[in-house]
Amino acid sequence: MSCPAASPPRPGKSVAAARRVRYHHRFQMIPDVLHLGPIPIHIFGIFLALAFLAASAAASREFARKGYDPALGSSAVVWAAVGGIVGARLWLVLDAWPEFVRAPADFLWNGGGFVFYGGLVGGALAVTIFFRRAGIPWLRGADVAAPAIALGQAIGRLGCQLAGDGDWGKETTLPWGMAYPYAVVGWDKPAGVVVHPTPLYESAAYFAVFFFLWRMRRVTAPEGTVFWWYLLLASTARFLVEFVRVNAPVALGLTEAQLTSLVLLGIGGWQLLAQRRWHAAEA
Repeated sequence: MSCPAASPPRPGKSVAAARRVRYHHRFQMIPDVLHLGPIPIHIFGIFLALAFLAASAAASREFARKGYDPALGSSAVVWAAVGGIVGARLWLVLDAWPEFVRAPADFLWNGGGFVFYGGLVGGALAVTIFFRRAGIPWLRGADVAAPAIALGQAIGRLGCQLAGDGDWGKETTLPWGMAYPYAVVGWDKPAGVVVHPTPLYESAAYFAVFFFLWRMRRVTAPEGTVFWWYLLLASTARFLVEFVRVNAPVALGLTEAQLTSLVLLGIGGWQLLAQRRWHAAEA
């Protein structure tokens, strides 16, 4: 991918600055892939669809391994998709109410702006209803869902990267820093300035979480173990990445996402410790 060339570094600029400019020169976001008449097809939407398809394949395979109809995987993902999208948008509206009031239509249909934790809550509520209707114990279903969620997150973050939907990081001089001049939410930094590509950091972390959970799912363990590990690992990854993102602190020097991550990783860690103590007492 390429973008308009940045001006060459002036004499006296540091090697790091020159490297920044060269790297900025190589990348360009792809907010829209094509238009169907007046309707734009956003790259984020395409990757969101790919994320749901991959999650569906992973969940279907795991349902089949556990003796269920593999078609339940696709059904669960549809429920999760609807609940997740609604939850993500509602969380975003509540989090940025003034911007929503000024331009509600643009705010809702700009091709970006999904909040993961809102999607997690909305998706979890929808899938809980689905599990009850299908007669699947919640923790068993959560173990099936955990690797699928991690895989979907990893692919979805690649869509965030290509769309430039505003979740990039702070300015950096690291050689892999990137610019987002065609970001769907706008880019106001001068030429040559690059930032942490935090969507790529998160994508790499979630792929690692997925592979860990995918291997672990065959280990004999109490129901819920895979899901608790997901909460612990995915929340830890988000907590750490937030240190180089641009989100403002809201309390204790931490961002809203970090505070939410602490709660979730605390739940996951506490449940794993409780399981270990229970097994030790049974031994």
